[in-house]
Amino acid sequence: MRHVYIRSILALVWLAAAIVSVNMLFAVMAAVFLYSAYTVWKKEMSDKGEE
Repeated sequence: MRHVYIRSILALVWLAAAIVSVNMLFAVMAAVFLYSAYTVWKKEMSDKGEE
């Protein structure tokens, strides 16, 4: 579960950098980290049978 937390925090950092610098690449990186965190979270929930 800590991978989800780390990826979510990294996504927030990239999102903040995108807002400050108005750089689209940073926004894309934030989206990638958010998607990655979501897929890992979804997989862990289905492995536990909590879906």
